Amino acid sequence: MLAPAPINVHINVFEGPMDLLLHLIKKDNLDICDINIAEITKQYLDYLNVMKELNLEVAGEFLVMASTLMQIKAKTLLPSQAPTTEDEGPNPVKELVAKLVEYQKYKEASKFLEQKFEENKDNFYRSAPIFDDGEKVINLQMFDLLSAVKRAFERLDERKRIELLKVEEFPIEMKMEKVVNLLKHREWVLLDDIFVGETKKRGIITCFMAVLELMKIKKLIARQDEKLGQIRIYLNPENKDKDFKTLMHGEEK
Repeated sequence: MLAPAPINVHINVFEGPMDLLLHLIKKDNLDICDINIAEITKQYLDYLNVMKELNLEVAGEFLVMASTLMQIKAKTLLPSQAPTTEDEGPNPVKELVAKLVEYQKYKEASKFLEQKFEENKDNFYRSAPIFDDGEKVINLQMFDLLSAVKRAFERLDERKRIELLKVEEFPIEMKMEKVVNLLKHREWVLLDDIFVGETKKRGIITCFMAVLELMKIKKLIARQDEKLGQIRIYLNPENKDKDFKTLMHGEEK
């Protein structure tokens, strides 16, 4: 039986391994200075597996960090030796925490400058969607999108995970139509709900690709009301009545 052709996702991911670690720490409301290396390593590797499932190109720096975390984890699990007066060298956990704290400061400074730019720019967009105070616009990180895919993978029936994959076709156009139809009579839909009914990882991956493609051609808009909150998907008012196939062909020209 022929294996299904791999699905390739081509998107720009600007976040690096430090961003992923900060994302995991904030997601679980952990103290950055008191992280559980074993748990954070497990979650980090889980996210790398999701990225590989999506055929995202995992940069070498992600793999280097994975190796570093596993080395630190192994060292912390080793039985402690008898105290010695000799210099034991740098503490890898403290070094990692120091780097995370420093990186977080740079991130916060960058966000502050970006906020000031947004406050002072004088650009207005025609037919921009109107959101109330409870629907504040927050820049989405790729890891927020991957979190929804990871949750969808985890919801799959265990039997579905281990059964032999059958050769099935999951045309992206079919999934794009599914997403658009979900929004025909709703103002918005949760990203997690788009994966409901999918029983195979390949179907979930194609749904994820469909959402990205619809966002790329400006058929959809994604919003969060708070950091690490649920992602809501809206039809773009500018292209609400335009067929997504027309938008796709228009972009190809």
